[in-house]
Amino acid sequence: MADTQINPRHPIDGTPEKKKVALGTSIGATIETYDFIGFGTAAALYFNDVFFPSSDPLSGTLLSFATLGIGFAVRPLGGIIGGYLGDKIGRKPVLVGSLLLMGIATVLIGVLPTYQQVGVWAGILLVAVRVVQGLAFGAEWGGAILMCFEHAPWRRRGLYTGITQAGFPVGLLLANLAFLVSVPLGDQWAWRVPFLLSVVLIVVGIVIRLKIEESPEFEELKAEGEIVKNPLLEVLRDDWRNVLRAFCLRITETAGYAVTVTFMLSYLTSEKLADRSVTLTGLMLAAGLGIAATTLWGALTDKVGRRPVYLVGTAITLLWGVPMFLMVNTGAAVWIVAAFIISYAICQNSLAGVQGAWFSELFAAKTRTSGASLAYQLSAVISGFTPLLATALYAAFGWIGPAVLVSGYGLLGLLAALVTQETWGPAERERVAALEAASRTATGTATGTGTSPTTSHG
Repeated sequence: MADTQINPRHPIDGTPEKKKVALGTSIGATIETYDFIGFGTAAALYFNDVFFPSSDPLSGTLLSFATLGIGFAVRPLGGIIGGYLGDKIGRKPVLVGSLLLMGIATVLIGVLPTYQQVGVWAGILLVAVRVVQGLAFGAEWGGAILMCFEHAPWRRRGLYTGITQAGFPVGLLLANLAFLVSVPLGDQWAWRVPFLLSVVLIVVGIVIRLKIEESPEFEELKAEGEIVKNPLLEVLRDDWRNVLRAFCLRITETAGYAVTVTFMLSYLTSEKLADRSVTLTGLMLAAGLGIAATTLWGALTDKVGRRPVYLVGTAITLLWGVPMFLMVNTGAAVWIVAAFIISYAICQNSLAGVQGAWFSELFAAKTRTSGASLAYQLSAVISGFTPLLATALYAAFGWIGPAVLVSGYGLLGLLAALVTQETWGPAERERVAALEAASRTATGTATGTGTSPTTSHG
């Protein structure tokens, strides 16, 4: 652990801008999620008929989900580029650039021609724009989380990164609200309007992010000449085990979501268990609760540690697959809504709320963006094609296929949590308390100390 020499670049109580940074990164995450997840909702409800031949509904659904998966497949490349640039030139430029790129791609989706208008070119154009979305979203997460983490108070990094992560359910809520409100517009405009409306959010997000100060830890690395020549190669050489662990931890959350929400939307519609208004309302209620849930799960990790919360979340996911389908198969609106709430606010949010702090603490500051982004976005390849896999399993085995898939993802995350180091246990919390006391003795205020005691160097 670092010595107790006071260093204002690493304030124990966080930087003066910590709240503004948390708000700014959360709003940016909201906008990018609105854009990216909105595509998932549209893929489940509209794109099978709009961009692909309507003569074979199952094939249209498979092609629609394949297009959805392509966006996830290129996210690792976005994460690699964004992580590399974040460790080389700073976190802030990546935040602004990724948001601008995402906005342009999303608005373009809203003006694309349909299959009835241009034939197969409709699907090709959709894939091209989806690739751009995937690159932008892949670059987004690492920069946003790291900016928030490195400005936050040491004792409340779980809470602050949980606030950033809560931007994702806000984006989910807004996206599905837009699709719900647009239903009366008819099939031609119901899917276009939500994408076109994102232009307003993009302008707001760019203005906010331009006002955010750069990460103090990156500024210190730059001042001391500690910028790594090739952060990606260094993290893969020296810290590949943590990349692998975080990758497995993340799969449970993101791939689990792909079944319990994205595939479930299509399943409920195709089986005529619920109309679009019921499914979108259920998802909106879950997302609304998820805003608070994600933040609270993150705050809980500041009290009990990162690993215990993750163990609980993955264990619940492991047990949830079959009960979830039994609930929705009743066709009762109340059970369908309850299933969405449990899937999202408990299973998904309990994991997402932990990842910001835990993944950041697994890597050293000089390669943190590359390491965390790579692990986080590589898992997106699995999750991106999970709705396609779930659809194939359903065609072969019925609903029990995707139900077992959910449980399998839960088991993988549970095992990964058991073999990943705790970065904020009792020992770390006691060491921070000692540093706080030493800093107050030296200066009369809690101004800070050297390198964070939760930083891993592999």
